[in-house]
This record gives sequence, structure tokens and C-alpha cells, in this order.
Amino acid sequence: MNVPEMFGSLVFNDRVMSEMLPKKVYQSLKNTMLEGKALDEDIADIVASAMKEWAVSKGATHFTHWFQPMTGITAEKHDSFLTVDKNGTVIMDFSGKELTKGEPDASSFPSGGLRATFEARGYTAWDPTSYAFIKDDTLCIPTAFCSYTGQILDKKTPLLRSMDAISEEAVRTLALFGKCVKRVNATIGAEQEYFLIDKGDYAKRLDLRLTGRTLIGAPAAKGQEMEDHYFGSIKPRVKAFMADLDEELWKLGITAKTEHNEVAPCQHEMAPIYDNANKATDANQLTMEMMKKVAERHGFACLLHEKPFEGINGSGKHNNWALSTDEGENLLDPGRTPKDNAQFLLFLTAIIKAVDEYQDLLRISVASAGNDHRLGANEAPPAIVSIFVGDELAAVIESIVDDKPYRGRADLSHLDIGTSVLPKLSRDNSDRNRTSPFAFTGNKFEFRMPGSSFNIACTNVMLNTAVADALKDFCDELEGAEDFNASLNALIKRELGEHRRILFNGNGYSQEWEKEARMRGLSNYRRTPDALIHYCDEKNKALFRRHRIYTAEEMESRLEISLDEYQKTIHIEAVTMIEMLRRQILPSALRFSASLASSVKMKEGIGVSARADKALCEEVSALSDELLQRVDELDGCVAASPADAEEAAFYAADIIIPAMEEARAVSDRLEAITDRSFWPIPTYSEILFYV
Repeated sequence: MNVPEMFGSLVFNDRVMSEMLPKKVYQSLKNTMLEGKALDEDIADIVASAMKEWAVSKGATHFTHWFQPMTGITAEKHDSFLTVDKNGTVIMDFSGKELTKGEPDASSFPSGGLRATFEARGYTAWDPTSYAFIKDDTLCIPTAFCSYTGQILDKKTPLLRSMDAISEEAVRTLALFGKCVKRVNATIGAEQEYFLIDKGDYAKRLDLRLTGRTLIGAPAAKGQEMEDHYFGSIKPRVKAFMADLDEELWKLGITAKTEHNEVAPCQHEMAPIYDNANKATDANQLTMEMMKKVAERHGFACLLHEKPFEGINGSGKHNNWALSTDEGENLLDPGRTPKDNAQFLLFLTAIIKAVDEYQDLLRISVASAGNDHRLGANEAPPAIVSIFVGDELAAVIESIVDDKPYRGRADLSHLDIGTSVLPKLSRDNSDRNRTSPFAFTGNKFEFRMPGSSFNIACTNVMLNTAVADALKDFCDELEGAEDFNASLNALIKRELGEHRRILFNGNGYSQEWEKEARMRGLSNYRRTPDALIHYCDEKNKALFRRHRIYTAEEMESRLEISLDEYQKTIHIEAVTMIEMLRRQILPSALRFSASLASSVKMKEGIGVSARADKALCEEVSALSDELLQRVDELDGCVAASPADAEEAAFYAADIIIPAMEEARAVSDRLEAITDRSFWPIPTYSEILFYV
């Protein structure tokens, strides 16, 4: 396999553009991509013609505007290149207008009230900053999506706006230090966790097929307690899947780099090399799609739900975030002496201020019914947002705020591991804290709260905008300073003092931290509705208005969509559970109890002891009666759900979820004592430990 030759072979990338476009057209398009300049409309026809010629040479027959509506997944409407000329001859054609603008129906996508059903027209607009690619013999053109009235209906548009906002303010900040750069990009590396289970087991579980997670299931005798799966030897069948996935992703220009077994049985991870936030988001959406498609080819089902199985770790998506200039400088690299690196300290201070002031938005950006099962469950960070900076940076910050002399640690440069055979290892400037939601890991921040199924655009919109706002405040203050150095030092000291409550290097799972966080005034929104209702707080509306990310109406619509999605998710889970319990579990338990009753009658008829049969029959019968009662109660709860989106969301959290948990507890107790030949669905032992 020639990987360099294969890589990006299905992407209309820089190499292809430089070969197929006239020099001036190519340079104009590059300026748009690298510097965020407006696209010259005159070049659209030329680019479209070249794009079509390249796509057809790769076997493509159709094109689509590939966009990311508020569902969080991607959407496509395919059109062929086929057209008829004035002589009635069929030709393959693709115009600049078709490249730059599409008109999908906007009425059937979530709009949160921005569009009524009869207001169907929507527009997609080509995003030239993200490469077009070929998938399933179709040219896919990354696009933004908006309504007829111009209101944004997608994930990409606000992300692009937030990237512009943080670039503008970061460029201003660098100018304070005498640096002239054209663009600063938020760069993202999205680690993707997922489960692979046998496709046959998946097909037999209605809950997995409809909801992505197991709604019932007694724990297996062995889970992850032996810690033997993490970084363990990869099974040949899984390795074949990973090799196939790598190949598919490499063709699409996605830099799949790392792959390994994760903590839970059947759980794995894939991580790419960093890219700018827009391309990284597009790549992650494609990655999730390809994982499911490739898994199918290998007899697997790929589960991206945050908590497919109770009692073992769920899956997240670590959002590694940094800032880089167009010249390649990482603005979050502290250098050898972070205390003396004023530029780094100013950016660090801005991030600390941003996370503290908008901790609610970061929590909201990862809020979902699935992620609620994972956050704080000894497998993911808690719902309390805090920042880990490591011992050295914590000492630097303390010395600045408290006017104490800073004494660096002499043992930081190398790590002696006590044997002459092995070399000394260079030591990073911080350890890792797996319990921290937002951790500095040397030259980037790792936001560990997003769930595995998430579109990372929302998280990065929040992060980019909040940091841009902090930088704007700093620039407004420092640009007119008479003594820049004195003003800079005073600003850093003041802001770190005001916001160091968000810094925490300890155990985020401890009860002590929960108490301390409350004393510090940090928010702790355990459930999705608790967090979502703060989305449209006035300070948040003002933030997005200042940086032209969202209008107030667009924010209200997103709140409505999120609340509606949450309550619908719980509703679907509850109805699915009711169906499984009534049509599969209860009939199976009754058949088992009938079999036991027959055994009791037969044994007693011939004078043989049936004590065990009778005791088990009574237990199964009692649990069956209790399960029927729980199912009826759950059904009643579902029927009584209110119509209002916010009320329905809280009702789902307060009433329906507890009713589901009670029904599950009874079902799982039944499973534990029911003859396997009577149990109608694959068990955890079978699903998690396939051969």
C-alpha cells in the first residue's frame, strides 16, 4: 500500500487545485482559504468546471451540497452532472451557480421555530475553506445552511464566524508584541471513542437499533475490573476493521494517526492529527460515518452512543484545542520558562477568564441525554467545569497573583527512571489529570467533556467566542496603555486573581471537590435541562451578539431544539423499553415460570422434592408481577408528558427516567435468574465478549 499516493486521492485538495486551476484562480481561492478573504465570484465557473472534470475522472456521477443541519449529523441531496444541451445531447456539466448555491427543503430540519412547515425554502452556500471530496461516487461540497430569510440553520456557519472572531482578536493581541500575522486559527484534534459489537447481536436488540444503547441488561460476570483491555493486543478482526477504516479515511484526506483498545471491553479509540477547527469538524463527521460503514463490512455494528452499556465506561470525544498563527507558531506553547513568556501568559489568562465566565456555555455545549449517563461516572469529567494547569503553571500563577518569587522545579527537565539501560526521558511541564474537564497538556487544552456522538462544532463555537471576548477586553485595555509592560503585568495579575477559582488540579471525582466548587461559586449542572435553561441568559446573548455569532432569535431556536431533542430522546427510549418488556421480557419470564410450575407439578406427583423448582418459580412469578406493574407505571408517565418543550424536558428528567430505572432494575433481576434458553435477547456476557 502506497499511503502517500493514496492519501487525499478522493479530495479536491491543494495539489489538485494547483494542477487544474489557472494560477490567478488558484491564488484567489488560496487567499480565501488561508486568510479568510471573501471569495471572488468570477472564479466560481472555472473552479466548478475543474472540480467536475476531476470528479468524473474519479468515477463520480453526482454532486451534493454536504451540510450539517441542527440534527448534529450531515445531510445530502444528490444531483447528477447530467444535463441536456440545446441539440438534445446529454452532457456532463457543472456550473459555478450549482457549486456555490443549493436549495434544499428547510422545513423538515429542526429550526426551533425559525421556520414554519410551509416556509420550505432554504439555501446551502459553498464553504471554500474546506475541501470538496468524493464519497460513494458523489462529489461532496461542504456548505453552510441558512433559511430563506438568512437565519442560520446549521452547525458550520457559527463555527466559521467564531473562527473569524478569535482570529481577529488574536491578531490584535499579537500586534501588542510587535508581531504582524494575517490569521490565527483554532486548531482541533478530536479523539474519537467507539464500541464495536457483533452485527448479529446488534440486530437482535431493539434498544440498540432504536436508541443506540442497552435499556436493560444484567451485568456480565466480568467487566473492565481486570483492566486488561486498555491498550491490550488488538483482536485480528478488529485490527482488520481498523486497517480498512484507515484506508478509507486516508483517501478522504483525514489524518487517522492513533488507534488502540480503550478501557471497556469492545471499546476502541481513533485520533487524527490536528487541523483547523472547520476542517477538523468536517473530518470528524466523516469519520463517524465511515466507522459505521466500515464496521458493517466487517460484520460489526459501531456504537457511538455515550453509554451503550451500564456498568462499564462510556465513550467520549476529547476536543484538543490550541491556537496557531498562519506562520505555524503555537500560541499555547509556554516555551522553556513560562513565567517569562508574557505572550503565552496573556493568552493563558484569556482562556482562564473565558472558561470561568462562560463555564455554563461549555457545559451546555456537551449537554445531551446520552452524555448525562457518562459525566462524573468515574469514566469522564464531572459536570463541574474546571481547568487543570499542572503544578508548574499553578506555581507560576500563584507567584504572579500573590507577588511571590517563583522558583522553578529543578527536576522538570528530565525523568530518571532508575536504570542505566534506558535513556532519561524528557518530562512535560504538567502531568495529566483524567478527571479534569479542561486540562492543559503541554501546548494545548484538552476538553474532555464532549460525548462520542457529538458534532464538535458547538463546543468550539463556545470556546472560540469566549476566548475571543477575553482577548478583545485585553486589547481594548492594553492598546492605549502608556506603559505597556506595566499595564500588561497589572492586567495579568488582576485577571488571574479574579478567575483562579476555576483552576483545580485535584481529584474531580471527590465529594470534597464538589463541596469546594460550590463554595467557589462554580456551577454544577448535573442534567441536561438544568444546563440548557441558562443558554439564553442575557450575558450569553450579549457575548454572541458582540461577536456576530448568533442573533437572539437564533439562540432561542437552538435552546428550543436542544430541549426538544432531549425530551424526544427520553420518550423514544421509554417507548422502546415498554415494547421490549411487554413483548419480549415478560412473555419469556412467564414461559419460564410456567415451565417451572410444570416441573413442580410433575415432581410432586411422583413424590420427589420440588423445593428448588417451587422457590424459583415463586421468585420469577413475583418479579414478573412487579415488572408488569413497573411497565404500566412507565406507560402512564409517558402518556402524561406535557407539550411545552422545557416542561417536557424536566418531566423526562424528573419522572420518566426514574420510572425507566425502576423497570430496568426489575428486568435485570429477572435476567439474572432466568434460564438462558428462555431469555429472548443477547446478554452483556455475549455482546461484550464475542470470539
